[in-house]
Amino acid sequence: MLKEIYQKEIVPKLKDEIGKGSPYGVPTLVKIVLNCGVGREKDQRESLDKAKEELSRIAGQTPSFRLAKKAISSFSIREGDLVGLSLTLRGRKMWDFFEKLVKVVLPRTRDFAGISRKSFDGHGNLTVGIGEHTAFPEIDPHKVEKIRGLEITIVTNAGDDEKAYRVLKELGMPFRD
Repeated sequence: MLKEIYQKEIVPKLKDEIGKGSPYGVPTLVKIVLNCGVGREKDQRESLDKAKEELSRIAGQTPSFRLAKKAISSFSIREGDLVGLSLTLRGRKMWDFFEKLVKVVLPRTRDFAGISRKSFDGHGNLTVGIGEHTAFPEIDPHKVEKIRGLEITIVTNAGDDEKAYRVLKELGMPFRD
């Protein structure tokens, strides 16, 4: 399992470089957040249920619906309208999902050339967009009615992008540079 590799190999390797000599100073994954926008499907109950079922199959837990916090007239969204699905993974599910993302999903993504370092937010968190959810092995591309995109945010306790980059690179995240 990836968490054991992290604890036995990566932490000892990085503790002197970025952990200030302590294994507790080495950044780790805190949570992974998956978001899926529903767009114009917000009024189609059958399509929403299908999106919820597919996202729960991908992540292994049920997502919750997200509502608009304020109205945006240019997108025809009112306050309280359904805008997407979201779920948060922690613990073992988080580590299993990260391993699947790095070893299976990203290599299967069409035209994937690596993740840009610009995808970090300045606080050590990485956001990756997946254009087609059919890259996940749980989804049969022949049975999908509509291809959906996903936004995956990997939250670390690094505090800055360089430390998070080093840890994620050691965990196998394919960066461009």
